[in-house]
Amino acid sequence: MPNPLDFHLTPEERRELEHVRDHHNKAYLRERAAALLKIAAGQSGLRVARHGLHKPRDPDTIYSWLRRYQAGGVAGLAINSGRGRPPVFSPKLARPSDD
Repeated sequence: MPNPLDFHLTPEERRELEHVRDHHNKAYLRERAAALLKIAAGQSGLRVARHGLHKPRDPDTIYSWLRRYQAGGVAGLAINSGRGRPPVFSPKLARPSDD
């Protein structure tokens, strides 16, 4: 069995993650906070990825959440705006034809 990660939370960080897990309006942030709390409780990232969440995840995904949290706190867990492919067509950008 893999060794648990060396990840510790201060009481304040734990309360913040518990609040996000229990009350945030974005489900993906609730899931990420839950995963981090389980790792802080001593579970391995592999165990959390495979059996600790509602849906199994790739362990590398869990580890990336952990790195993002360590780098930027709860704000680091959020999906950045503008991510993804831009739309091919936008009515706002369409110009009227000069017929």
